[in-house]
Parts: sequence; structure tokens; C-alpha cells
Amino acid sequence: MTSASEDQQTGTAPRPVVLGERPLTVEEVVQVARRRASVEIAEAARERMVAGRAAVDSLASGQTPAYGVSTGFGALADRKIDVDSRERLQASLVRSHAAGTGAEVEEETTRALMLLRLQTLTTGRTGVRPEVAERYALLLNEGLTPVVLENGSLGCSGDLAPLAHCALAVIGEGEVRDRQGRLRGSADALAELGAEPITLQAKEGLALINGTDGMLGMLALSIHDLHVLARTADVSAAMSVEALLGTDRVFDPALQEVRPHPGQKASARNLVSLLADSAIVASHRGADCTVVQDAYSLRCAPQVAGAFRATLAHAEQVAAVELASAIDNPVVLDDGRVESNGNFHGAPVGYVCDFLAIAAADLASMSERRTDRLLDPARSHGLPAFLGADPGIDSGLMIAQYTQASLVSDMKRLAAPASVDSIPSSAMQEDHVSMGWSAARKLRRAVDALTRVLAIELMAGARGLELRSPLAPAPATAAALAAIRERVDGVGPDRRLAPEIETMTQLVRGEAVKGAVESVVGPLG
Repeated sequence: MTSASEDQQTGTAPRPVVLGERPLTVEEVVQVARRRASVEIAEAARERMVAGRAAVDSLASGQTPAYGVSTGFGALADRKIDVDSRERLQASLVRSHAAGTGAEVEEETTRALMLLRLQTLTTGRTGVRPEVAERYALLLNEGLTPVVLENGSLGCSGDLAPLAHCALAVIGEGEVRDRQGRLRGSADALAELGAEPITLQAKEGLALINGTDGMLGMLALSIHDLHVLARTADVSAAMSVEALLGTDRVFDPALQEVRPHPGQKASARNLVSLLADSAIVASHRGADCTVVQDAYSLRCAPQVAGAFRATLAHAEQVAAVELASAIDNPVVLDDGRVESNGNFHGAPVGYVCDFLAIAAADLASMSERRTDRLLDPARSHGLPAFLGADPGIDSGLMIAQYTQASLVSDMKRLAAPASVDSIPSSAMQEDHVSMGWSAARKLRRAVDALTRVLAIELMAGARGLELRSPLAPAPATAAALAAIRERVDGVGPDRRLAPEIETMTQLVRGEAVKGAVESVVGPLG
């Protein structure tokens, strides 16, 4: 697949994502959720859905109690539903479970949720008809995004409320936003496409809401973003090391082999490449340099960035398993049995979302410490106070560091795990829940905050490199500096910083700084 950044750079439309041939990848989730790639359903998937539906129909026409087919839900599972009421049961389920509240969830999260639910439908293990799956594909391809509200999911039985808000659109109820972001009634929006609301049959309502798709979608988006930020953190660290007259000797490959964590080695290799041929580093490499060791925020950058990468790799393994899973209850097995299970529990996803929030907070904390050192004339080895043009009159980046500190403080609170909490629900039938949706929401906020923290360090590092003139930075960091200066001015009289911080944030998010560096040294590890 073409990456999102490549599509943005070339202006080409992303290729369609085919569902039902193999498990989705994280990058495909990003393509559909963020880049609005279209989706297609493989013919083999339709055949599986027909077979799965036959198993459910057999149960639905009989008298044997089957959860969600001929019974109520949750604590009402002991209530038998007569054959004539089973279609009404499914619509009632969707309506009653669409109980979210709070702010609207962002479009990319809802699209990721819908895509992952659709993928599960195409496995045939949910027992829904192909036309139900086709309706999700239609919504995704036409850019109709159901309105999902932030609060309401306990992450078990999956993301019930968010998924129910999406299912409303299938039955022509609730609201959607179109490609232009306009709020529409789903029935009217579907009618414009010549599509009628679908009447859900036995089990289909349950199949549309019983999954971990919201939390998994947010995890996938976060994994993609954190890969970019891991490499960007190496760029910002290199610029700070250089501007603070730090040494590159601590990044020597031989030292990394003494403690051979793969992520640490990758970060150290990046730092060696980024600082190669730096006249600034060379200027204080001789015997006359009196600094014995750099501060931890410089010297230990690969160790922290490496631990961050290890955490990210673990999260990727969990996400890969989840992306290859069919989450529903009950589920249609290969032998035609329809069995109840607990695979909807979001603990695996909730744990790694919390773990990533911890790692992100620590990476941000180290970045903020380097920025603070750049601004302090007592520790910056000759740089002007707060990197101002005329310190005293000019405050320079003083308050940008306050902003960074505020973000890091928020991230430390976001690092408190959600997955250790559990509030029993459904009259104690669902007596242990994952809070995985909450963990994923926290993680998305942490990813945004880390992006902004690194953006501010890059601002400070760029000023620091300029102020070391006439000594030249390394070719790689010089490329980063040039990319920044195309959009953000350098040292000068004080000016409003908020727009510059926002511009820097967009440069980081759009991979412009990382891309400029990689044009010199090749792909970062």
C-alpha cells in the first residue's frame, strides 16, 4: 500500500482496500480512515457470509435458546423471544444501545471503527447477510460518517454504544456527516444514493455492535502516528544535542552492543547519521573540551527512544492479532455451530493503549527537558537567554517551554491507566469490563500532545543551530532547519508564537521535518 504521506505528497488517490482476502494492516486502516480510500468486498467473503447466515437462520427458525438470536441481551439473556418478535428485537437493540453522550468523535476514528466492523462481517462468523456488509461499504465509500459520541463505551461487550450509533445509519436512523461535514439525517442521505434502510434480521443488530473496533481503530491510528513521532524525536534530539554542544560519542554502535536493545540501537544509529559531518560537534571534540558527560536528556536519548520503540513493537503485535480476529458474540464456527464466547473483552487492546500512553509521556518528558536546557543560559553553553534576539526586551521561547511543560503534565495524567478500572454493568451480568475505549481515547490525546511537544523542541533546536553560526550544522539537521524555515521564521524580535507552534505541529504531523532529513540520510530506523 502507498502510505498516507506518499499520497499527500503525490496527490494520487489511495488504492481501494479489499476486505475478506486476508487480515487488514495498520496502514490500510489509516488509508481508509484518514485518506478516505474506498473499500471492496471479495467474492469469497460474500460466500462465507451466506454460509454463516444459513447457520443463524437455522437457529432463528427453531426453538432452541440462542443468545441474541432467540433471547434478550446482557442481563436479559434469560428472556426467550418468540419467532415473530426477533426482527423487532434487533432494531430495539440498536436503538437502545445508541446511548452515547458528549463531544462527537473525529471522522477518522469513526471510519476506522466502521472499517474494522466491516472486516469482521466479511469473515462470515457473525451470521449477517452480505447486504448488511455492503451497506457499511456504501457508507464508507460515499463519505457518510455516522455521528458517534465520545462517552458510552466500557470496552466490553466491545464498544457497544459507539458501534450502535453507526448501526443506526444502516437502519435509516440517527445522523451522519457527509464529505463536506454537513449534518444529515441518515435516511435522507441514503435516499439520495437510492438506498433504502435495511430491516435487520435475527442476530444482525447484535453483530453490528459487539466488537472492539473503536478501540482497535484508535490503536491502529496511534501506532501509525507513533512510528512517525519516534523518528521525529530522534531528529529533535539530534538538533538539541548539536545546539547544546553535546557529544555524539555516546551513540557509538559499540556502546549500544553492550546493551543490545533493538530499539535503542535503531535510535542511536539515527543519531549517528543525523549528526554526521557536523562542524558544530567537531568544534568541541578536541582535548580542550572540559565537559566530561552530557546531561541525561542528551546522553540517554537512545535508551528512552529505544524503550519507546519496544513498547510500540509490542503494541503492533497485539494489533496484528486483533486485526486477524473476528470479534462477535455469539460467533459462527467452521462446523456451523453458533457459540457464545468472551472474545469481545477489550483487555488486550486496553492494556497496550495504556502502555503506549506511558511511553509517549516519557518521550515527551525528555524532549521538554532538552528544550528547557536550550533556553537556560546557565546550561546552554553560550546561547542567549531563552533564545531571544535581545534578552530582557525579548522573552524568546520562554513561554513556548511553558506550553510544552503544560502538555507534558497533561500527558503524565493521561498515562494513568484506564484498564485497571472496572465498573460492573447490566445488573452484574457484565461484572468485569476493560475500559479499553477510554484507554484508546486517552492515547489519541497523548499522541496529539507528543506531536506538539516535539514541534516546540524542533523550534528551539532550530534557533539554537542558527545561533551557533558561523559553525555549520550537520547536513541532515541543516535539512531539517531549512524545512522549518520555509514555514517558521528564526530568531528576531518577539512575536506571537501560537501560530508558529501550530505550523510546527502540522510540519511534524505531515512528516515534513522527517522527510527533509531522510532526503539526506535515507530512511530512519
